[in-house]
Amino acid sequence: MGAGTDLSSACPRLAAWPRCRDGCGRYRAMGCKRRPHVFYEARAAQLCADSVLVSSRRGIDADEPAAAARLEAIRDCLRRGLSPEQMAACNGGPVDLSPSTIYRWVAAGYDGMTNMELRRKVGYRPRRRAAVRAATRHSARRPYAAFLALGEDACAAAWEMDTVEGAREDSACLLTLLHRPSRLQLALLLGEKTAGCVAAALEGVRAVLGADGTRRVFRAVLTDNGAEFSDEGAIAALLGEGPGETRLFYCDPRRSDQKGACERNHVEIRKLLPKGAGLRFDRLSPADMALAMSHVNSEPRGALGFSTPARAFRAMLGDDAAALLDAYGVEDVPLAELDLTPGLIERARAERGDAPLA
Repeated sequence: MGAGTDLSSACPRLAAWPRCRDGCGRYRAMGCKRRPHVFYEARAAQLCADSVLVSSRRGIDADEPAAAARLEAIRDCLRRGLSPEQMAACNGGPVDLSPSTIYRWVAAGYDGMTNMELRRKVGYRPRRRAAVRAATRHSARRPYAAFLALGEDACAAAWEMDTVEGAREDSACLLTLLHRPSRLQLALLLGEKTAGCVAAALEGVRAVLGADGTRRVFRAVLTDNGAEFSDEGAIAALLGEGPGETRLFYCDPRRSDQKGACERNHVEIRKLLPKGAGLRFDRLSPADMALAMSHVNSEPRGALGFSTPARAFRAMLGDDAAALLDAYGVEDVPLAELDLTPGLIERARAERGDAPLA
């Protein structure tokens, strides 16, 4: 009804909310001479509301300069490997939009963007199943069941240990240590994937923290049954295990999901050192690993309320955490400088005059 509509002879029900003639004594006002015949119909109202909702989500609700600035900010974050959750202003990111809006703009193809630029939208190749190897033998007091028997709090505060391999031609690999509560992950270079090299790397950690510091930090460590972790006596001693206590535990055979936090966090390392790209771990240097771990541990995580692993690690372990991070060159990287793409390490190597990894 228009603003100038004469309602002097209309039904009095139209003068009050909800301004319709539902409940009129005459069924649907049949025979009633009072106009207009206004009635509420739930189905029609819902269709109208849905159409308004859909139309409100089309396009960009901003003027051209503001839209262009936001699109450029999204593009810059995508180039650096950030997810929409990390970009969003509600999580402390640089883009003044919600994650769902960023996903929608990318999916709509604004500014030429596509879903293929979102790292989790890209499909993974089928995993090749390696031949099953015999499980590493370990003491009866170190199985996963004994680890669970420590209690929920002790398990939640534990570390997970694993290795990451490079190209088939490489002898070098990475030893990864993940602190469950903070999601902080250290990656230490190993010359070879052997028990001796693992022990040497852990000796370096012990040299940084000292005997007391190692006992404070590494109260429980969970690892898999790989041959590189077969020297349980040496590893346990380096972790500060004393008489009558157990600090080193092993997953059940072929159950890598039991240390799933470490496995999932390898995805962050693979952003910088992707598998199948021909990158040679034999050429990696401590400076490369310090740079990689600085960026990986400065990545805001939803599980931490979009704080960073490095910040959470320092808050939880204080001086011990600071000593460990300083020794391995792990620094805080501002979100505006965060780069989670393979080009990060290659550019740094080129600046130092080092040969490419590939």
